[in-house]
Amino acid sequence: MANLKSLRNRIRSVKNTQQITKAMKMVSAAKLRRSQERAQSARPYSQHIRRMIGTIAAQMDPHSAPALLAPAKGKRVELLVFTADRGLCGSFNSTIIRSVRAKIKSLQEGGHTVTITCVGRKGLDVLKRQFKPLIRRSHIGMARNLTFARVDSIIATRVLSDFGKGEFDTCLMVYNTFKSALNVELTWKQIIPMTVDSTEVSRGSAPMYEPEEAEVLTELLPHGVSMQLYQAMVESDASEQGARMTAMDNAVRNAGDMIRKLGIKYNRTRQAAITTELMEIIGGAESLKG
Repeated sequence: MANLKSLRNRIRSVKNTQQITKAMKMVSAAKLRRSQERAQSARPYSQHIRRMIGTIAAQMDPHSAPALLAPAKGKRVELLVFTADRGLCGSFNSTIIRSVRAKIKSLQEGGHTVTITCVGRKGLDVLKRQFKPLIRRSHIGMARNLTFARVDSIIATRVLSDFGKGEFDTCLMVYNTFKSALNVELTWKQIIPMTVDSTEVSRGSAPMYEPEEAEVLTELLPHGVSMQLYQAMVESDASEQGARMTAMDNAVRNAGDMIRKLGIKYNRTRQAAITTELMEIIGGAESLKG
């Protein structure tokens, strides 16, 4: 009977866990729709900003380019690591952390000095165990009220200020780009100095700018950096919700399989107990006859 009671308690515990994971799946699904729309709506503007910067930069003398476009001259690298504030989202956080560890090792072997800014609690909690002296700053809870204004004032302003003070020469950010609920892409991107791919330069006749290109870039580049950071933040948020929804769906299915197996084991144990009792009763009856 003690074994039957423990099985009943375990089945009840798994069912309670299944209800929790099912609720978390539904919440993540609702958040995913909003996060996906936000990420997808931000992409065209972010791409247009980069294309505009690339077009202007292609027309001007490289020697007169602003500091945010000029090639880095030092070996001080700042890493912006975007992770989630919470777990229960599969390999979403661990994939980024593993990649960051490999990147730090590669940079240090190349003679670079590395510092880290963590956006998200999970990245901070794990990385500070191994790289605590490298962590300069952290931003927790950004996803709770995710707007461009907050990203610009809290993250971008400090990154640009630190670059202006000469605290680092290059800034790289790593995040998960949202593809679908089942698929995200680990993305490394250099935002300071901003790099412009040839595919991001507008084709055709070059427009005339007033004031001069350098002055336009001086105003446009900080906004471009802010937009890249916001894009990374919304992509990471959508990827997190998709990963959590998928993880909770798997958890619900696994709990269902476990409940089914425990139910079979419970019925077999109960049947064996009943059979044993019947045999004892029959044996007792036979002994009385003798």
